[in-house]
Amino acid sequence: MAATVKICGIQDSATLQSILDLPIDHIGFVFAKSRRQVSLEQAAEMVSLLRSARGLRSNPLAVGVFVNPGMAELRETLEKVPLDVVQLHGQETPDFCREVQRNFAVRLFKVVPVQSAQLSLSDCRRQLEGYQAIADAILLDTFDPAAGGGTGKAFAWKTIPLYAEWARGNNIPLIVAGGLHPENVGELIRNYRPDGVDVSSGVETGGVKDVLKIASFVERVKEHDIGA
Repeated sequence: MAATVKICGIQDSATLQSILDLPIDHIGFVFAKSRRQVSLEQAAEMVSLLRSARGLRSNPLAVGVFVNPGMAELRETLEKVPLDVVQLHGQETPDFCREVQRNFAVRLFKVVPVQSAQLSLSDCRRQLEGYQAIADAILLDTFDPAAGGGTGKAFAWKTIPLYAEWARGNNIPLIVAGGLHPENVGELIRNYRPDGVDVSSGVETGGVKDVLKIASFVERVKEHDIGA
């Protein structure tokens, strides 16, 4: 089985339309403050397109990316944009995540920033404590207090096995983001075998999504069998 692929930061229907033939598992729409942020109207149009294509070419899920949202913001967004997954990229507590799941019929991805290359298993367990019964996936990303994510910078991959041990022990998929691109994603999968990968800036040219780079990235991921 190949790792799942999430293409994050899609901003327009034309780009989305051009990649729907690819075996992509998740499409990310950014609602947090970012140069990739989309309006509710833009997102609703793209999710409608995504849903109309299901069963015809591909079946990717719509993921909304938020940073420390309030419950009212999530409610307003989900009333207008029928997301499949809420991805929480800030300092959201297990209690907040639990409340999201109680209030909304969505899956939940919790992003965990990797802040140091010198981590122990106990450090990882403390960071992840409380999310084991809540998160539908844990997503590792590079720590950046200003940008949050989408920086194009990789974290120390040698920390992945520590997080993977916790994730597999709790039967939670582990997704890796941060500095991935078509040239290095194969190495990541061969050496660390994550359940999924997430890319944004690594498939852009001049800050704009590049369909050829997206196709190359997806091909590099899907040619690897992580179960072998």
